[in-house]
Amino acid sequence: MKNFKKILYLLPLALIITFAGCKKEAPIKIGVMQIVEHESLDSARQGFIDELENLGYEDGKNVEFDFQIAGGDLSNCQQIAEKFVNDRKDLIFAISTPCAQSAANSTKDIPIVATAITNYEDSRLIQSNLTGTSDLAPIDKIIELIPKLKLDTQKIGILYSNTDASPQYQAGLAEKKVKEMGLEAKILSVSQAHEVQQVAEKLAKEVDALYVPIDKITFSTMPQISGIFEKQGKFVVCAEDAMISKGAIATYGVDYYELGKMTARQASKILKGEARPENMSIEYLKDFKITLNHELIKKLNLEENIS
Repeated sequence: MKNFKKILYLLPLALIITFAGCKKEAPIKIGVMQIVEHESLDSARQGFIDELENLGYEDGKNVEFDFQIAGGDLSNCQQIAEKFVNDRKDLIFAISTPCAQSAANSTKDIPIVATAITNYEDSRLIQSNLTGTSDLAPIDKIIELIPKLKLDTQKIGILYSNTDASPQYQAGLAEKKVKEMGLEAKILSVSQAHEVQQVAEKLAKEVDALYVPIDKITFSTMPQISGIFEKQGKFVVCAEDAMISKGAIATYGVDYYELGKMTARQASKILKGEARPENMSIEYLKDFKITLNHELIKKLNLEENIS
């Protein structure tokens, strides 16, 4: 009888030990925040998810994604970031400068990886729990396309949105390159989409061609901008492949899907404890391919001997 009681006493303990040994680890919680739904930003997000899966992080099994879109509203960015902190996410993936800034303002403990940011220093995103990838395009090479397309180019326009530090930084690099080439630069900015038509019409009358950096306002109004320039027999070069289908004529564009994959590899190293954000450099794409709008080049009787 004593042995029987002893077995009954030990049985619950054995069951507890057994269940404890079989207990599944909680999935890694990753908060993904994005400023707006946008072709390039969506590609970066998908590249991030796909590459993490390749590295062994499968949604619904060992990782749990929380996707949030801010709808272009900065106050929403802050609310999303605070929610991620309150939910104790293991990592935050911030797509765009405003999202990264909101995340950085909300936590110094949760690791943050970011992308679709051109210049981290100018955007005040240098802190110990944050790293990421840059979407800086090869602006020098893009500007050099203009006189190759139109041999008698004298003056190049630059149009950007002043609502974000990234396009302003890109515009500055473009202006510097234009002057280094011995050409004249005419640079103007907009703060809202409804200002684009008037500014584009002014530039189209004064310059031989236009450069447009990566910028959500000019991206959405590219058909309007390119249409205005085409009427004057002029053209637009850009810093994003997706703008070619909207009327731009040439670019060495950023592959945002690859950018997302690069950021995922950074995230994996952090999650595995192989590296810490403060010891990881901001990474840049190295390979860019030229994309040309052959139909428009032919229509405007431009040169196409570009390699």
